[in-house]
Amino acid sequence: MPANVKIVAVLAPKVGKADALEALLRGMLEPSRAEPGNLRYDLWQEASAGRFILDELYVDQAAVNSHRATGHFQSYLGKIEELAERLVLVGHPVDIG
Repeated sequence: MPANVKIVAVLAPKVGKADALEALLRGMLEPSRAEPGNLRYDLWQEASAGRFILDELYVDQAAVNSHRATGHFQSYLGKIEELAERLVLVGHPVDIG
C-alpha cells in the first residue's frame, strides 16, 4: 500500500523580498490544492522571524512527482532562489494517528 508523503518547507525571505516571496507562495496554494493526490497544502508564517512554512501532504510519492512536474511548481523553482533561503524536509509515516 502506498505511503503518504509529508513535506515541510521553511522559507526565509532574502532582504527586501518578503512581499514577493509571500505573493509567490500564495500563488501556489490554489493550483497545488487542486492537484489529484494532494491532501494538504497550507501556508503558515512564523510570528517572530517572518519565515514562511509550507505544510504539504500527498497520498504517495507519485503525487509528489506529479506536483513537481506541474507548470506552477516549475515556475516556483525558477523564482524561489532569488527570493528565499529554504530548508525542505520530506517525511514518510512511521506511526501517525
